Amino acid sequence: MISDAEDVEYPHTVRIGADGARLVFLRSAGPDDPDDSLWQLDTATGTERRVATGPVESYAIDRDARVAAFARGGELFRADLIDGTVTAIATAEPVHDPRPDPAGRTIGYVTDPHGSAALRVAGPEGDRLLAGEPGNAWREHGGTISWGMAGTGAAEFGRSRGWWWAPDGSQILAVRTAKSASLHLLDLDDGWVDVHWDRETYPYLAQVHWHTGGPLITVLRRMQQHGLVLSVDPRTGETQVHAELADARWVEPIPGTPRHLPDGRVLVGGELAHDGFDARCLFADGSLLTPPGLYVRRVAGMLPRQDGPAGAPDLIVEGSQGDPAVRELFRVRTSLGGGGPEVTRIPVRCGPEGATVGGGLLVTAGQVWRGEDLVATLRSYAAEPPYRPEPVLERVTDRRLPAAVLYPSGHVGGSRLPVLVTLGDGPGHQQVVAEATAWQERQWWADAGFAVVSIDSRGTPGVAPSFEKAVHRRLADITLADQADALHALVGKHPDLDLTRVAARGRGLGGWLAALAVLRMPEVFHRAVAREPVLDWTQLPAPIGERYLGDPHDSADVYAHHSLAEAGSSQDVLLVGAELPGLRSVGSASLDEELAFLRSAR
Repeated sequence: MISDAEDVEYPHTVRIGADGARLVFLRSAGPDDPDDSLWQLDTATGTERRVATGPVESYAIDRDARVAAFARGGELFRADLIDGTVTAIATAEPVHDPRPDPAGRTIGYVTDPHGSAALRVAGPEGDRLLAGEPGNAWREHGGTISWGMAGTGAAEFGRSRGWWWAPDGSQILAVRTAKSASLHLLDLDDGWVDVHWDRETYPYLAQVHWHTGGPLITVLRRMQQHGLVLSVDPRTGETQVHAELADARWVEPIPGTPRHLPDGRVLVGGELAHDGFDARCLFADGSLLTPPGLYVRRVAGMLPRQDGPAGAPDLIVEGSQGDPAVRELFRVRTSLGGGGPEVTRIPVRCGPEGATVGGGLLVTAGQVWRGEDLVATLRSYAAEPPYRPEPVLERVTDRRLPAAVLYPSGHVGGSRLPVLVTLGDGPGHQQVVAEATAWQERQWWADAGFAVVSIDSRGTPGVAPSFEKAVHRRLADITLADQADALHALVGKHPDLDLTRVAARGRGLGGWLAALAVLRMPEVFHRAVAREPVLDWTQLPAPIGERYLGDPHDSADVYAHHSLAEAGSSQDVLLVGAELPGLRSVGSASLDEELAFLRSAR
């Protein structure tokens, strides 16, 4: 049997020095030593060296990958990546999220991430407080003030950080979280200024980037239908609007944006939704850089363009072109030309972690590239995956829904199989992907006797903005209708699917949808296992609930329609880690116990 845990034995969390001489990554030494250790690669010789033994859960480097910082058990460590020495640094408080400044002299870190987090710096002058709240002020706000933490709701916008070094190391840009998030520029000599924007109108701080020049931030209205891309003056904290983002349903910023291009223009991710276009694109000061046929997923960074003008590098973009199941890498020209957007596919595999770019290097799927030359391959000590799944990818119904069918190993056509519809983590998470590692657990279920079916219904990213956002305020009805329609369409191509025996399985929002499928469409879905399902959408972080269903104060009927608590009762639904009257509930269940329940479908 396999588990739901992600295999951490592959090289991952790659960081590259600005000069390209060294790159750093995490990797375990194999099943007998599963903790991640810190490693580095000398790109000139291809030599790997273990810098620090595990466990190292996260780390950060300076600009040129000469220094790395990490914490273990609340203790701060500084690794010299030139001579390979690791030194423990004395600090006044336990350490979280340490990061060296770009020059590698001073290390900033956050204390007490679960309480009154403060921001401190440790360097040649010792360890000192940079920003924090006195105990009384902290208590007056109910224990909710913190410095340097991402803040509630940040993860829903893909933002995991709460503080950033200035490119010259003279300042830190930090989030202060009380009842809402604010931004502040902190000088290392104890001076500071607030970052000014209309936080009452735009309460969500969605994105922050500070690589060159001044900081760039994206802020959103509460209902996420309008946002601003702002540049910040690092001396005064005043902001200037560079772009507006608007959508009648919700704005979906592109990871890796906004950012400054070398010529001073600001790169912004947005959408084309007029004149027949339905695309997710990149713009530089309003000029379109990517063609409508490329669905942009993430901007990984920039690489030099050999035949282009100085100061005009190419963007390295992760995206899909034609087939949403395939994630590929592309070079996008940033210099303006008369021929419109210029995009070139990079003929290398894009790994599950995506690409890391810097110092003239591109690292993806463990391979290190400089231009068209393979510099090195990062060794992996992972065991061979237990399965070699071969899902059959399809596009079905008039909506061309991405779908896949995975059969038991050695299946011979002509024998009908019960169907297991996997819903994963639910809406907003793509399941139909051309990546073998994503199908390992699903092959276990197939070999247990199911035809495993995965369907990316509307609401799933990867196809087009209108496809993703059609579910606004109608998520349950549209998603379930797509799942049912796709099942019936698949039978025409896969006659071994027995639609008289259909089960569903998911976790979180996927668990919510699995349970709702049986409660709302028992004629189609006959059994469901829901792990840690969302029972009531008002319990979710506000950015998630309001993105899909709107303001709960104005849309109580919409939230009630999406609540499992009001969806009825059935003994054909098993809740794992949750409890509701009228549904079977257990505190925990193994995969074998889930299998026994799903096999007993009538």
